[in-house]
Amino acid sequence: MKQENYIVVFITAGSAEEAQQISQKLLKQRQAACVNIVPGIDSRYWWQDKLEKAQESLLIVKTRESLLPDIIKSVKKIHRASVPEIIALPIVGGNQDYLDWIDSEVA
Repeated sequence: MKQENYIVVFITAGSAEEAQQISQKLLKQRQAACVNIVPGIDSRYWWQDKLEKAQESLLIVKTRESLLPDIIKSVKKIHRASVPEIIALPIVGGNQDYLDWIDSEVA
């Protein structure tokens, strides 16, 4: 059996309500085992050759790598931005009991 790879996905949301909607969708669809929402992120970024700033919420999603394409589709359906930030980083290690729990909670 292939060893499953785990990831942490960072998603920014333009409001607390949008962050709640995204987290609920990912959890209800079993695409995430856990979603942390960090409010009040002060973001600075380039958009269409202009320096922008925004107050956002950051979602920290724990899941399996194999679910990333589905997560991207789910988020794009409800995210207000035309190019939402959805980036994934590998989990290279950790508490095996926690990793096993991720496995048991996602589809």
